[in-house]
Amino acid sequence: MQTLQSLPIPLQTVLLLAASNVFMTFAWYGHLKNLATAPWYVAALISWGIALFEYLLQVPANRIGHQQFSVGQLKIMQEVITLAVFVPFAVLYLREPLKLDYLWAALCMVGAVYFIFRGP
Repeated sequence: MQTLQSLPIPLQTVLLLAASNVFMTFAWYGHLKNLATAPWYVAALISWGIALFEYLLQVPANRIGHQQFSVGQLKIMQEVITLAVFVPFAVLYLREPLKLDYLWAALCMVGAVYFIFRGP
């Protein structure tokens, strides 16, 4: 089995960012389903605990990715991955309706990707 370090830097970056986004999405929004009746400070403390794992993946992702990408490229990559993780989470986990607005948001992100990754 390949280790993460043996993969190309862009793939390492995307995989770590995707994994970190899963944790962060649960930290930010999971409490809306699981802790809806708990006091806000309980939800905040649990969310902070989940977010720790997000940071344990996010920081290496940015350090690895910065070897080949600019900070702006890393940020836009993060936002695209965030949307790609959030939409299934909202629809499948939180049972929110799938809206056409997600498609429009994704199209805007395509524009952001174009502008941040185009040549000099």
